[in-house]
Amino acid sequence: MHSKNGNIRIIIADDHRIFRDGLAKLLSAQLDFTIVGETGDGDVAVTMAQELRPDILLLDLAMQPHGLETLRKIASQPASELRTIVLTAAIENAQIVEALRLGARGVVLKESATAVLLKCIRTVMADQYWIGNGAVADLVKLVQEITAPAPKRDCPKNGLTPRELQVISTIVAGYSNKEIAQRFSISEDTVKHHLTNIFDKLGTSSRLELATYAISHHLVDNPL
Repeated sequence: MHSKNGNIRIIIADDHRIFRDGLAKLLSAQLDFTIVGETGDGDVAVTMAQELRPDILLLDLAMQPHGLETLRKIASQPASELRTIVLTAAIENAQIVEALRLGARGVVLKESATAVLLKCIRTVMADQYWIGNGAVADLVKLVQEITAPAPKRDCPKNGLTPRELQVISTIVAGYSNKEIAQRFSISEDTVKHHLTNIFDKLGTSSRLELATYAISHHLVDNPL
């Protein structure tokens, strides 16, 4: 829920007070950002997210209770437009995938340049994912590297149509709905309809889950 002036509403959840204060000042200097809350506690972050309904939650992964647990609690809440970006000093690849599966839209190292975090926030607000220094293409590559593929075998296509398989290929390649629509000369609404059908047939609920499933089950041999 954006404020009336169109600003991106942000909550900062980090238990290092100096870092949190510095980040708040840095972000407040951006004309399109508004800090609506700050906390050093994961449980408080969950409550603030429910009450203040921000656009972005910047979440320290090392905060107590552990950031992944905070993500789980947020993921268990009724659907909202909240986009969580994980801030961390260091993270294992497996944790990145887990954070994304729990609903995080971005992962940024605390040592990153200010411009990286600013670009991450705006990229996530544009409904894309962000990992480290890049957007969704890096995410797909990461999932391919980390997700252990199932043994190659003849796999039923779950009733997927040729067009739906094409759409899956573009999702694995990191295309946005707009780009998919342009590629196949169809409307974005038609793309959304295809995705809804694909999610239903495969039992997935997000683009990340779909990409992971498609890679591990060899639904796409040659991603676009």
